[in-house]
Amino acid sequence: MINSKRNITFIVNPISGTRSKDAICDLIDETIDASRFDCRIIRTEYAGHASVIASQCVSEGCDICVAVGGDGTVNEVARSLVKSQTALGIIPCGSGNGLARHLRIPMEPKEALVIINEGQTDFYDYGIINSQPFFCTCGMGFDAFVSEKFAEAGKRGLTTYIEKVLKESLKYEPDTYTIEDETGTHKYKAFLIACANAAQYGNNAYIAPRASMQDGLLDVIVMEPFTVFEAPQMAIDLFAKTLGNNHRIKTFQAHRVHIHREREGAIHYDGDPMQMGRDIDVVIEPMGLKAVINPLEKEDTAEPNKMMNAMSWLVNSLNILYNVRV
Repeated sequence: MINSKRNITFIVNPISGTRSKDAICDLIDETIDASRFDCRIIRTEYAGHASVIASQCVSEGCDICVAVGGDGTVNEVARSLVKSQTALGIIPCGSGNGLARHLRIPMEPKEALVIINEGQTDFYDYGIINSQPFFCTCGMGFDAFVSEKFAEAGKRGLTTYIEKVLKESLKYEPDTYTIEDETGTHKYKAFLIACANAAQYGNNAYIAPRASMQDGLLDVIVMEPFTVFEAPQMAIDLFAKTLGNNHRIKTFQAHRVHIHREREGAIHYDGDPMQMGRDIDVVIEPMGLKAVINPLEKEDTAEPNKMMNAMSWLVNSLNILYNVRV
């Protein structure tokens, strides 16, 4: 008799986020429909192990490979699934959960498992920055600099990230960038350059509110240097999905960009920092990632965001800024 069940592998990063992975493993056993799916759970044992496991899943013809962890785990798994028929699933357990939020995957593990149980999939774009795949955003300048500091902090979460942003922004020196795309060459002095496939960094911070993962285009965001007095409005715009209206922001779309900067330094891809040289190439790969979708929700590009997140961020930011300055 032919086995008509679909195969699912859950790749669990036991050290990501703050949720109990044992509790999530119990939920997997309780929620996944055993009459429709053959399920296995594998825990990662070292950095990069998730990518190795996901590659094995592809070679074995696994139908769905689920990343149980934060954005780093999701990137590790997804990079091994591109250009294959194995679909990415996500149980978000990190502090940002950018890709899960963009795809409208519920933040509660039980609800996310219900979506996986439905088993509906679609294809999405992904990006590459100097051979490194990314799925939400990549960039250089201040956000990459902060990603380095955040990685060194040893403490995760939005509060730590805000603290690093405010403290480092007071002493960060903007760089000059030359950007070449299909339309020509442009030069900018910028606080940061972001190339977005998805709309947000994570935590509902929308660097590219109109970005779609199915349009075959990068959204390129140039954030010009701004004063300390303009920072609160920048924070509000970031969470209110109105960053494109800010006069310090320049945006355009492209299939690929070449960026030259004055000095070597950090870049980030999906929040993970890496040192790279002065010349950076970013390209979009259309419809190269198969992923489990939420059949009740569309990808996150249009719904108005609540201002509560922005105002909370702003109050915390001003308090930290005041403490730093005095």
